[in-house]
Amino acid sequence: MNNYDTLSEAINDLQANGYTYDFNLKPKCLECASLKLELNPEDFEVDETFRFEGMSSTDDNSILYAISSKNGIKGLLVDAYGVYAENISEAMRKKLR
Repeated sequence: MNNYDTLSEAINDLQANGYTYDFNLKPKCLECASLKLELNPEDFEVDETFRFEGMSSTDDNSILYAISSKNGIKGLLVDAYGVYAENISEAMRKKLR
């Protein structure tokens, strides 16, 4: 697992390593808008998780998830405040822990 100093550095490196799609967090799934695809918790794995903390404000905290689906799609999910701040299902919460 790599250690990154910044969120943008991590995103650039992971994209160069095949994590090319952007995922959005929905209450019961991950959505890939560009592919018009929804992934339920049983359809994907979290390969790596990276936490970034802002120097001046806790509002600058973010979590980056490197995700791969069972059908071979790899992408990234950036969550600004952590999964616990979102209104998501228990299955999604457990998957992203």
